[in-house]
Amino acid sequence: MAIPRRRHHFFSRGRWLIPAVTVASVFLLLFFFLSILAPSPNGNRLFLLPRRDSSGENAAANAIEDSQLHVPDKGNERDIWSSRNSNLFYGCSEASNTFRKAQEITHPNRYLLIVTSGGLNQQRTGITDAVVAARILNATLVVPKLDKSSYWKDSSGFSDIFDVDWFIKYLAKDVSIVKELPLRRGQIWAPYRMRVPRKCTDHCYIHRVLPVLKKKHAVQIMKFDFRLANSLDTDLQKLRCRVNYHALKFVDPILRMGEKLAQRMRLRSKHFIALHLRFEPDMLAFSGCYYGGGDKEKTELGRIRKKWKTLHESHPDKARRHGRCPMTPEEVGLMLRSLGYGEDVHIYVASGEIYGGEETLAPLKVLFPNFYTKDTLATKDELEPFSAFSSRMAALDFIVCDESDVFVANNHGNMAKILAGRRRYFGHKPTIRPNGRKLYRLFLNKDYLSHKEFEYRVNKYQKGFMGEPKEIGPSWGVFHENPSSCICEKANNSTGGEIPHSTSRLETFSTLTNTDYEADTPEDPEVDMLLSD
Repeated sequence: MAIPRRRHHFFSRGRWLIPAVTVASVFLLLFFFLSILAPSPNGNRLFLLPRRDSSGENAAANAIEDSQLHVPDKGNERDIWSSRNSNLFYGCSEASNTFRKAQEITHPNRYLLIVTSGGLNQQRTGITDAVVAARILNATLVVPKLDKSSYWKDSSGFSDIFDVDWFIKYLAKDVSIVKELPLRRGQIWAPYRMRVPRKCTDHCYIHRVLPVLKKKHAVQIMKFDFRLANSLDTDLQKLRCRVNYHALKFVDPILRMGEKLAQRMRLRSKHFIALHLRFEPDMLAFSGCYYGGGDKEKTELGRIRKKWKTLHESHPDKARRHGRCPMTPEEVGLMLRSLGYGEDVHIYVASGEIYGGEETLAPLKVLFPNFYTKDTLATKDELEPFSAFSSRMAALDFIVCDESDVFVANNHGNMAKILAGRRRYFGHKPTIRPNGRKLYRLFLNKDYLSHKEFEYRVNKYQKGFMGEPKEIGPSWGVFHENPSSCICEKANNSTGGEIPHSTSRLETFSTLTNTDYEADTPEDPEVDMLLSD
């Protein structure tokens, strides 16, 4: 009797097992079909110079869809349009009581001439440093000559971009400046041409240039870019600030057009962001980075990269890991949305030709539909006086970026550095520098993170990269980006007076050593031109 009972028990259990297996099979099939339809998590999908083998419209549509899937909806609670405690700091570049007037120290028959190189902003650093070099040499400065023959192919002279009369008048107490080298015995005479090492200290100028200047009476320093040390006596650093932030004023036509563009942005919105995108083919080729465009991208950018003979073999993954690659437009947009800037925010983009064109820009425009450039804000006739001159067009972008509530720099070029320093000097207006090293890893794995987690990490990684007071030390970076000697902190009521943000070292003149200047690196004019803006 035991055997039939076991058979009956086995049959009853099997009766329940069959429906269970059927239900499980249905769920497995459903899961299988859903997994096919769902997008696979792939970190490389964020690189939107993607899949160049697909049609442009479909690729752009896919990129837009991906962008929408990964946008954090909520920002954080910080004030996204101002820097914390910025009201406690201000620019202070006045000369000290011991800084003697130019009329007291300038030697007769001692003239310094310089020839700048690069684009607008590299030239600006050269002009600023030339004034300080003339002061170190107790010489009269001849208005600098601008680079007209290299990469930018711009025929503009100093007076076409900057107000030369204002420049001379504003600096009259600091340095004697003339427009042209005076005649010698009624005749034109040629200055002695020479070069100095990069980042040459004041001591270096005294020992290398001054003896020649005393003998020849007029010296022209060629290729004057980064030819003055980063760290100088405090009064010389403050002179740098007076030149860069006060004496160098754009000519009226450029000022009026630049201000008109900024006003048109203000008419559209109370606040706006300016983005220096820097995603042009030459910049990407120089960086040696790869954005997922396959053999076509590698061939196109590789062909451009061959122009720079001094560049080493590129290592795209290494460059990306070290934060040396410009972020894609989509990545910039996702970073800004995570920092609390909503899709209603108006954005001005300062950029040249974007690699990949509209397909590359499409995701950024979806994230920020209120997307403008100088070409969309002004008519062709309005831009016609400037459009044939790269420096004048760059000046228009410079003005709008300077006037913006938030400036975003997607590179480490000279425009980004000068604007960062200028915005610190004039009130610490928010200036966002992407933390490339940290954000690279985050974007690589963004498809595996929730919106909240992604947003949290972006905000965490961007601390110290937002342009706030004291987020960087006084010795960090180049002086034009971090003019610490020219930023003062308001003292509290109990102490009175002002507190310098930092003080620079004082240098003494003894004997020339190897530490007076940094060893000159191999120079490539084309590389300097590229990095200038």
